Amino acid sequence: FWFGAFLSSLSGYIGMLTATYSNVLTTIACEPESPGEPGNLNAGLRVAFKSGSVMALSVVASSLLGIGILYIGFEDEDKDAQGRREIWETISAFAFGGSAIALFARVGGGIYTKAADFGADLVGKVEEDLPEDSPDNPATIAD
Repeated sequence: FWFGAFLSSLSGYIGMLTATYSNVLTTIACEPESPGEPGNLNAGLRVAFKSGSVMALSVVASSLLGIGILYIGFEDEDKDAQGRREIWETISAFAFGGSAIALFARVGGGIYTKAADFGADLVGKVEEDLPEDSPDNPATIAD
């Protein structure tokens, strides 16, 4: 369980680092060549898709690596049916650990996003007298 949770957390951390760095690269790629010209949306999309694939590949690679390590570590040709069942129970616990951490990270991210949205709406209404989700409030990007 804990090995799956660790690899899931590591994949999430790598994904967040990559996402943060790639946001800057995508913005730079979309920048126009000279002021007044339109930006290069195609170049920005290429950077965004390539950087998004890093997260997907890190999840798949860590999953396969974890399953492979567990299978090789616990596999023994002399094991009977009960021994082989224990291998698959261990691999199932690994999968459950990875899924549990991914679920909690998603829930935590949703709570954080909701809090940011609430704060943006509150500040926009109270301090600037803006309607909810007004495009004049830059904090509405949390929506």
